Amino acid sequence: MIGEVHDTFLRWWQTSFDDRAVPMRKAAQTLRNNAARYGRPMAQEMGKPLRDGVAEAQKKCALACDFYADNAARFLAREPVATEARASFVTFNPISVVLAVMPWNFPFRQVFRFAAPGLMAGNAAVLKHASNVPGCAFAIESVFREAGFPEHLFRTLMIGSRQVEAVIENPPVRAVTLTGSGPAGRAVASKAGAMLKKTVLELGGSDPYLLLEDADIELAAAVSTKARLGNSGQSCIAGKRFIVVDKVRRAFEERFVERMGAVKMGDPLDENTEIGPLARRDLRDTLHQQVQGSAAKGARVLLGGAVPNTPGAYYPPTVLTDVHKGMPAYEEELFGPVASIIPTSDEEHAVAIANDSVFGLGGCVITRDLARGERLAVDRIESGTVFINNAVGSDPRLPFGGVKESGYGRELSSYSIKEFVNIKSIVVA
Repeated sequence: MIGEVHDTFLRWWQTSFDDRAVPMRKAAQTLRNNAARYGRPMAQEMGKPLRDGVAEAQKKCALACDFYADNAARFLAREPVATEARASFVTFNPISVVLAVMPWNFPFRQVFRFAAPGLMAGNAAVLKHASNVPGCAFAIESVFREAGFPEHLFRTLMIGSRQVEAVIENPPVRAVTLTGSGPAGRAVASKAGAMLKKTVLELGGSDPYLLLEDADIELAAAVSTKARLGNSGQSCIAGKRFIVVDKVRRAFEERFVERMGAVKMGDPLDENTEIGPLARRDLRDTLHQQVQGSAAKGARVLLGGAVPNTPGAYYPPTVLTDVHKGMPAYEEELFGPVASIIPTSDEEHAVAIANDSVFGLGGCVITRDLARGERLAVDRIESGTVFINNAVGSDPRLPFGGVKESGYGRELSSYSIKEFVNIKSIVVA
């Protein structure tokens, strides 16, 4: 299969940006027209509430396709450089086949985040999707075929994790992008590095939300609930550590618990469901062990914290407080609807706690003083994205990625489309 993909790349490379944009815009329309069809396998395979899956296809994925169809030519246009030569400029050429190793939590969105810029840049792609979302993987391949892309330009590989190394070794595969766990990222980066192939890694996160003493409590509770429960809490950029100044902690806890407890958990195929089950039972069990381990070390459970006696990998919205260093809820990523409230005395201490993590993906500052929030976001918080007074999210116009053990490289924006191209200097004497 890799040979067919590479042969297709050699022809695709010679097409113009205008030619590539035609099927990319059709892909966006296909996603919008069939969003209900694409939402079902997400619900059935990994438990995403149906309305969230529909929105994922209809909005996030389609938007990425349109964005790169509209902007790829501008992002990759020749850049003249003034030198002593008759002419000097920089070009951006595709590199060949890109391997994507993608996760189950956003089974459509993550794929289109790499595929839209990658195909518009002139590359071909092969996808190794998570093993529990095969229906999503083939549905995505069908989107590109229905849109009119060449048959073998984007292909799904039905392989296990142990076979990824062999794909990386394949000569036409020139780069790898991975979204997933730290161990998976290390394994792929190690193999790709040995083969001198570039990688982009988007790994875990334990995003800090700093609630300062001047925070609007109602806003803080609303933002924090949205940040913690998006995608049933299974998101790398979910708010996970809520670092709250003592002056407002009690008021915040009361409103936060009320909002978290009011969210409807149920069948992901029910359009009224806001939180579905977790993707797998073992993930639910691990999350519960983290909650129990934190409680055993002194954390107080304000809401939830018990496994429901119902079929499915459900876990209720849970709020822990009095979380301190040494507890799983402080040290580890909680990949589910569990919020950790960490007490702090003041702004300086809050920043120290925020940065006391191996992760650095996103973060948020909640304050009425926007200049103060901006200063902390720019100069103090160690992460790839910081929002002020809103839940962290992604936008194709802005680069997305992390630092420390949250990975390296960037998705989205003009930075993403330049990750997997040959930046070539041309000099005319």
